[in-house]
Amino acid sequence: MAEKKFPKDFVWGSATASYQVEGSPLADGAGPSIWHRFSHTPGTTHEGETGDVACDHYNRYKEDIKLMKSLGLKGYRFSISWSRIFPNGKGKINEKGVDFYNRVIDELLKNEITPFVTIYHWDLPAALQDIGGWTNRDIANWFGDYADYLFQRFGDRVKHWITLNEPWVMAFIGHMYGEHAPGMRDIYAAFAVAHNELRAHSKAVEAFRSEGIKGKIGITLSNGSHDPATDSTQDVLAARVTHEFSNYPLFLNPIFKGKYPEHIENFEKEFLPKGYEKDMDEIKRPIDFVGINYYSGDVVKADPSSPMGVKIMGRGLPKTEMGWEIYPEGFYKILKGVQDEYNPKEVYVTENGAAFDDKVEDGAVHDQKRIDYLRDHISQAHRALEDGVKLKGYFVWSLMDNFEWAFGYSKRFGITYIDYKTQKRILKDSAKWYANVISKNAVE
Repeated sequence: MAEKKFPKDFVWGSATASYQVEGSPLADGAGPSIWHRFSHTPGTTHEGETGDVACDHYNRYKEDIKLMKSLGLKGYRFSISWSRIFPNGKGKINEKGVDFYNRVIDELLKNEITPFVTIYHWDLPAALQDIGGWTNRDIANWFGDYADYLFQRFGDRVKHWITLNEPWVMAFIGHMYGEHAPGMRDIYAAFAVAHNELRAHSKAVEAFRSEGIKGKIGITLSNGSHDPATDSTQDVLAARVTHEFSNYPLFLNPIFKGKYPEHIENFEKEFLPKGYEKDMDEIKRPIDFVGINYYSGDVVKADPSSPMGVKIMGRGLPKTEMGWEIYPEGFYKILKGVQDEYNPKEVYVTENGAAFDDKVEDGAVHDQKRIDYLRDHISQAHRALEDGVKLKGYFVWSLMDNFEWAFGYSKRFGITYIDYKTQKRILKDSAKWYANVISKNAVE
């Protein structure tokens, strides 16, 4: 089989998030986050599991960075826990939290791994939730100040910054469906959160520019490929509305064009906060790259009887442990779509991966399904690159098995197996396969 080569400066990496891997959430003066609180609330997570220990990365980061080095990773995307830096979300600074991330960043650089820092990956300080959290308009300023502080402390070494990870999930899974922290079920709150996330993102970009940081800043968005079930006008419209609502357009349209997507304004305007139009000029601010997360695809049928007017269906394809259909072609469609619709200067795949039912056999984990998944998706990324997508890097989700939010420890996404009883790390076959892709800078 022919090898598909990638550009020589292509960044091969892996990704994690603070609450999912660090453990020790209240160590060394850190404040509680909404995820700490949510996971400690009975009935919210699988078997009541929490991020209290997770992968103990807080204490084992050196071992984990050594692992990254052994795989040849060029980049590592991780998030900073807001409440480690500001235990109350604002005001008092916790130097021990700053120290932890300084050590992580320095260790990465020592091992020639480029840090990609996500400023916010869902773990809002609980103290801010108590005064409205993301539904409070003031959060744009709190977030701007927090981001500005990170730029001042780490901007000399960190050159790649992501303001928010998957703001859609935070807004809608957390505030409309109630399955994530803070566990609200209020569609008006969810749209207010999405709008405030855009305002907060913009404040962070503004702070980044005013600090004169030599580097790049962008945002990371969740995406699924939503194709119409038939060619009927209704199904085509239903798929487009679903795409605009749950994929990159909901956030990129305001950032690049200063307005919400057409069908959001047509069908969902009543849920947007009053006077939202006044904020759009401020939200529209140039960014340096777009981060794309992609896992799965589906088909959409118009269904007037359902709450959102659509029915999401499968194609009958194989599924991952999450029940998500494996649809690599959808990955290409998303990457090509973002380039065609918004023409960002750069695109990074900031997450792509799959959960499977991994088992340790004789000290090894033979996860062929994950290898197939990654190969097929990286091949589609290469196809996108050839078709003009300005793709600069690919980060596999995840470096290691971890706390999968409401699913607790029941789903394994890692290319490294974590034995949670002993915290032993075992490189899965997929990790060795990925190391080979990196060393050749090519996929077969």
